[in-house]
Amino acid sequence: MSSARPNRQGVSRFGLRKLVLTAHRTLPRRLRWAVLIPVLLLVLGSVGYRVIEGDQWSYFDGFYMTAITLTTVGYGETHPLTLAGRGFTVLLAFGGIFALGFLATETVRAIVTGEIQDLLGRQRMEEDLALLSEHRIVCGYGRMGKIVCDDLDRSGEPFVVIDSATPIGPWPYQHGIRLTGNATEDEVLRRAGAERASALITVVGSDADNLYITLSARLMNPKLMIVARAEEAEAEAKLRRVGANNVISPYLAGGRRAVQAVLRPTALHFLEMTTRPEFQDVQIEEIRVHGSSTLVNRNFRDARLVQDFGVIVVGYQHPGGELRYAPHGDTVIESEAVLIALGRRAQLDLLETLAQPSQAES
Repeated sequence: MSSARPNRQGVSRFGLRKLVLTAHRTLPRRLRWAVLIPVLLLVLGSVGYRVIEGDQWSYFDGFYMTAITLTTVGYGETHPLTLAGRGFTVLLAFGGIFALGFLATETVRAIVTGEIQDLLGRQRMEEDLALLSEHRIVCGYGRMGKIVCDDLDRSGEPFVVIDSATPIGPWPYQHGIRLTGNATEDEVLRRAGAERASALITVVGSDADNLYITLSARLMNPKLMIVARAEEAEAEAKLRRVGANNVISPYLAGGRRAVQAVLRPTALHFLEMTTRPEFQDVQIEEIRVHGSSTLVNRNFRDARLVQDFGVIVVGYQHPGGELRYAPHGDTVIESEAVLIALGRRAQLDLLETLAQPSQAES
């Protein structure tokens, strides 16, 4: 029974050590020294008076004498001092003037230059990252990364951007958090919440980096949806082999889009409209049918999606992965199937609600 009793001294030492380590990691380097020097002087004075004056001085007496000397309060000697003790006091007094002056200067400098604000911002960012779940992660904030972030922010999806470049200017996204770091490092991916995320999009300029990020993210989260960018044609097979669900080649996609813009300009314009969140008139959405939804085990004719919701199902993906175009009315809707539906945003939202667990289960 006694082994369950907490060790208060051990807990307090652990808490102090954790506090010191946290301050060491987060405070700017010069400000860390400005805080550390007065602490060292307090320790030095507490021990020094004990050593110089003997057993009649306790460590607390030395600490008290050091504190009033460094702060130049001048309440008088705790106990009568020897000549050596007075000399030690003079040194502490000059050291205190320097230390406190240095601390005040560095504090003002850190406030004026924005280092304190950056520190508070980083702490707030770490707290926000810890609360994220089922979010998206974007690795790389170049030209392609900005396009990805623009669309994610417009859709209202929470996301984290990892980029090694120093941010310039205000952050333009309401739903995104910027994390400065190298996405190829496991610790950076963990800080971004790769183990809790629903999807990761890596659009770094190097195929090697995208390959390494994909491999690391797949090992952290086997269920993570990973979309990777490939510059070279041979990189696509490697990315799929290490865990990418989809591979996007900007040059290949751009070339095909250019051809479609010539051959089928109206169809291309329509498809672009349906996949952009700012167009509310018509959108295309994929909706997963939950196992306890009222849609399960009903065919499309009985579900009356067109008549009651005004939604057209243009594609149906079976739970096994087989994709069927324009399912006929006798097709039975299975659990965990995916409906590719076309309609207005409000109508699609109603269908998505219907595809969720039934109220009886919830």
